[in-house]
Amino acid sequence: MQITRKFSKNNLSFTDYYHIFALRSPIRAGIGKRQLKNNNMIDYIKGNIAEINPTEVVLECYGIGYKILISLQTYEGLNGKSEAKVYIHHYLREDEELYYGFYTKDERELFRLLISVSGVGASTARMMLSSLTSDEIRNAIIAEDINKIKSIKGIGTKSAQRLILELKDKVIKGGGSDTTALFSPSSNPAVDEATTALVMLGFTKANVNKAVATVLKGNPSASLEEIIKLSLKLL
Repeated sequence: MQITRKFSKNNLSFTDYYHIFALRSPIRAGIGKRQLKNNNMIDYIKGNIAEINPTEVVLECYGIGYKILISLQTYEGLNGKSEAKVYIHHYLREDEELYYGFYTKDERELFRLLISVSGVGASTARMMLSSLTSDEIRNAIIAEDINKIKSIKGIGTKSAQRLILELKDKVIKGGGSDTTALFSPSSNPAVDEATTALVMLGFTKANVNKAVATVLKGNPSASLEEIIKLSLKLL
């Protein structure tokens, strides 16, 4: 009864009371740790860049400064701008609440794919996105390039193998990507042309990507003709 009177004076309903404590004390509200980790109610934050460095940015929005953890590739996209729109992954646990921010939805989706792998936490995923571009990570997973993935600090052989095992099919199917191509044109200009040509021949995009990845694994600098010829043998 005493609690009821206290909240009546402040014009707070029982629902307000519950929401306050649900946010401040997830355990009392009966919300599990797994649910909290995947809390995605905030899609993006848009505001003025108050502070920025290679690991975090502070966005000021309506007088509130949001501290957001970022990767190096997001820093490169935001640096030099006065205002920005940052896509958010809300990381909420019993003992901490963090905002991870991304310059593109594509990077955020890849981040979410990475943390879905057992043993890969948010900090490790951010390190991966700071060490390699999103396309480089996808290409390494598709090509089963363990050494490339192991070159990232904090990733050992077992973790690299697990990433490939759990994510290869998802990446081939386009998981964690808003783009139509799974390979970076800058890494091999012939890849896009070869992929398009093979798809036009009637093969599915998923099978083409898999075949091209296998070819590039054995010969990363293959020419357009070589990629098409060798891929056709695998399709």
